Amino acid sequence: MSGTGTRRRGHAPAGQARGRASAGGARLTRRGRILAWGAGVTSLVVLGIGGAGAWIYQDLNGNIQQADVDGKLGENRPVNLSPGSKNIMLVGSDSRDGANAEYGKDLTTMQSDTLMVLHIPASREWASVVSFPRDSWVEIPSCEKGDGSSSSVHHFKINEAFAIGGTSGKVAGAAACSIKTIEANTGLRIDNFMSIDFSGFKGMVDALDGIEVCPEEAIHDKKARLDLPAGCQTIRGEKALGYVRTRYSVGDGSDIGRIGRQQEFMDAMAKKAKSKLTDADAMYGFLKSVTKSLTADPGLAGLEPLYGLANELKGIDSDRLNFFTVPNYGREADDPSDRANVVWQYPQAADVFTSLAKDKEVTKAQVEAAKKDVVYASSVKVQVLNGTGVGGRAAAVGERLTTAGYSLAGTGNASGTATKTTVTYPAGLERQAAALASRLPGGVKAAQDASAAAGVVTLTVGTDLKVDQVA
Repeated sequence: MSGTGTRRRGHAPAGQARGRASAGGARLTRRGRILAWGAGVTSLVVLGIGGAGAWIYQDLNGNIQQADVDGKLGENRPVNLSPGSKNIMLVGSDSRDGANAEYGKDLTTMQSDTLMVLHIPASREWASVVSFPRDSWVEIPSCEKGDGSSSSVHHFKINEAFAIGGTSGKVAGAAACSIKTIEANTGLRIDNFMSIDFSGFKGMVDALDGIEVCPEEAIHDKKARLDLPAGCQTIRGEKALGYVRTRYSVGDGSDIGRIGRQQEFMDAMAKKAKSKLTDADAMYGFLKSVTKSLTADPGLAGLEPLYGLANELKGIDSDRLNFFTVPNYGREADDPSDRANVVWQYPQAADVFTSLAKDKEVTKAQVEAAKKDVVYASSVKVQVLNGTGVGGRAAAVGERLTTAGYSLAGTGNASGTATKTTVTYPAGLERQAAALASRLPGGVKAAQDASAAAGVVTLTVGTDLKVDQVA
């Protein structure tokens, strides 16, 4: 790439969420989730039979939109710590224009329904895909808007970034704000992006004669315009679109559950696409819908680079393609008034981001095991001491921590000037101290201190810490 609601959302285990909307035996290896489009690109060889290949290639290649975001990302970006590796942001978007407007109320900007990052290591021996719930409560950095103005830094759900940057209806702005938000909150440098607009989703499904799903319970969702009985059935058109969007009227009503259903559906669609490789008409219709809906940065905006990416992934063993959701918990634990959003779980989320930044493999099993040890931010009582000699620094950092959900026990001045920021804790608060330390830049390690105040984690702010780097 040269309103919070009032409905309680639980968080069912991933396996449970996926089971509720199983694709009815149409399962595919995990590779299929990334390569649903890859199988289609490969089918160009089939479509080329009969001398029409050049025309078809040009037709499909010309459908793919290019969006250059380099000039919108600014200079303060993370460094790629592992040359040769790459992070690709994948967005499932929806402009809500035209016929799509019926799926959203009072939505006038582009919307991001699905947000993931695909990490491909330098070795090309494994890959990880991290899903970010769209209700993730994060800090949204200042972004350029369509009218030339810039948004202010604030906290909100992560999918708002796409809407802020997309006020002009241009994918470049929407993608740029999402990239800035991911980079600011994860420390990962995003190298490329791809955005698939839901406007072409129905065409993909219909070109394949529909996709079979097997919901275990009937789904009646007015918002998704979906009325679906329980049991196995083939769906297409509006029903297929509603199925991948439905949320509140099935399972536990969480975005986590919807992510599972979308992954199941993509499994089934990838398998169906592969089964249609010899059907030139079906594959052309499928590819036409895919390419018309695809926007990418200059490095991926074309059949040739996409085919190259597919080939890189195709060489990875399926058991080393790792799909997982960033560890999270309901924000209600930190803010009882917010029953709609989730916050990322620390230090587990930071461990995931650090590992990927250093090109270390992360598996779903590791994430699932680690996230069971939950430390709510509100359970961490923090005393902030100013070791910088700059007046008001402890109060400013304390305010940032309070916004992030931590309990501020008090502020004060350190006994002397500190060049390095430290986190200390009394016996018994190891987990709480680790959670706090993981929210700070520079790899701060928490250290036990026998003289530390009981029940409180102490953060001594050194001259190396900038206020806007906290949480």
